[in-house]
Amino acid sequence: MRAISGLWRWRHNPLRRGTDLAEAWVCLTTLLLILFAAPLTGALVGAAAQDTLQRSVREQHRQRHPVTAQVIRRLERTALGADPETGARDTRTRVLAGWTAPDGTRHRGALAAQLRDPGRGDEFRIWTDTHGRLAPRPLDPATATTHAVLAGIGATIVAAALMETARRLVLWRMLRLRYARWDQAWDRAGPDWGRTGTGS
Repeated sequence: MRAISGLWRWRHNPLRRGTDLAEAWVCLTTLLLILFAAPLTGALVGAAAQDTLQRSVREQHRQRHPVTAQVIRRLERTALGADPETGARDTRTRVLAGWTAPDGTRHRGALAAQLRDPGRGDEFRIWTDTHGRLAPRPLDPATATTHAVLAGIGATIVAAALMETARRLVLWRMLRLRYARWDQAWDRAGPDWGRTGTGS
């Protein structure tokens, strides 16, 4: 709004300098870019991130499989740190477990089981690749969409900040040029200014 009022104020003002009008146009252009170009940038980045993340989700779900593991014996109880989603401490029990891979091979190994009091024969779910190697849980589509939205919002903010930084740099440069012109004008008038007999 300041840019628009600046343009209106300098429209027919006899004291208007070329730099005043240029400053007002720079401000108005930046405002329009922040209102329209920054959100468009965010939308494009968000759409690209969504496409990439959803492709990754499909790939992970194709390569990783849920498998039922069976407790052979309990090993120890260990604190694994805070759960990133709930913030609560995630205490799991380490067990020796066996499982059958999607390709039919049998596996066994030490795992952290989400069981309160595991006993021999208890079952719990794990994720593996096709050959039975342990794998992280695949990303779900809703989480991927959330990440894409956050990427779009971040890109919008960064684009707007860059545009505002560019506006400030341009105005700073214009102000420096204006001061340089004033110094040159004072240098031309300076030798005679204020002396008796010079007509001032």
